[in-house]
Amino acid sequence: MPTEQVLREIGTVAAWAAGALVVGRVSSLVIHWATRRYHYYVLGLLHRRCHKAWMLLLLVYALYTAVPAEGPISSALHQVLLLALIGAAAWMVIGVLYVIEDMAFRRLPMDVQNNRRVRKVRTQIGVLRRLTAAIVAVLALGTMLMTFDSLRALGASLLASAGVAGAIAGLAAQTTLRNVLAGLQLALSDQLRFDDVVVVEDEWGRIEELALTHVVVRLWDERRLMLPTAYFITTPFQNWTRNEARVLGSVELHLAYTAPVEELRAETRRIVELSPLWDRRDWVLQVVDSTPWTMVVRVLASSADAPSNWDLRCEIREQLIAFLRTEHPDALPGVPGDETRPGSVPVDFSVVTPQERLRRGPRSVPPGE
Repeated sequence: MPTEQVLREIGTVAAWAAGALVVGRVSSLVIHWATRRYHYYVLGLLHRRCHKAWMLLLLVYALYTAVPAEGPISSALHQVLLLALIGAAAWMVIGVLYVIEDMAFRRLPMDVQNNRRVRKVRTQIGVLRRLTAAIVAVLALGTMLMTFDSLRALGASLLASAGVAGAIAGLAAQTTLRNVLAGLQLALSDQLRFDDVVVVEDEWGRIEELALTHVVVRLWDERRLMLPTAYFITTPFQNWTRNEARVLGSVELHLAYTAPVEELRAETRRIVELSPLWDRRDWVLQVVDSTPWTMVVRVLASSADAPSNWDLRCEIREQLIAFLRTEHPDALPGVPGDETRPGSVPVDFSVVTPQERLRRGPRSVPPGE
């Protein structure tokens, strides 16, 4: 090949590449100007999510157009650029999907009192975005493979054994496919939503991420519990915000029978009404159970959401114990049989079984036995 022709082709490729970079830079400046002047939020999202993919797409397309397809080296380079072009286009489409998701989330704020519908829609949008992004990636990979004539012929030859290969692939991906289907079922059937308050594996937390194959639960102590989506289809769990964000919480106190219930009810009312965490709807104090030595007093109080209710329950428990310790120390439960402590109840050993005596230890055994 003559030197002048080689230099001409190199100059053409360089000119196309420079032109692509200039177009990308100019488009970036235009978007910045429009975003600052007219506050076009969508343009800002597109630039943030798709700028790198857009620059790569322009550059690869320019090189693919400028590089000739003749010759073994040029043909191989042409093939590589074609693969890069498909990959850049897929990256661009996935970036646009993220922009659509961000625009939808912007119109669905979470900082509202009853955000059940918002959480449902955001969960479905997030799952559908992940699903469409996975489909785009698979289609891009398939398109890349179809650009090779040898692989196209190989695919035709493998059609005869597609049944065996499909069975093997189905067995190998059985767990993954089950989780993917479970993730779609959770999102589309409204069984679980983003930011739901749940109790799973004896742990309290919020749904932080709901993907196709797994669910991330942010626990109350900032740990993360990773569970497959199939877990929520096959295993019972508690969803505190299934119907609404409002939560009704309980506080239980084990008190002596001498505890003044009416004074406790009045003090509880004072605590609840003064607390900004109460949603001004429901509260009640009741004696719900009794044991041979104590009675069980339960306080129910409602809050707008689960974190507020947790803090409200702690506040009620702390202030009631402080009130009893100051005003009625004899109402606090003591050790059965220890009459030196306030609130203790003498034990009638004639009604205590031998197994119960062994469980309580030497303190529970009367002298002489």
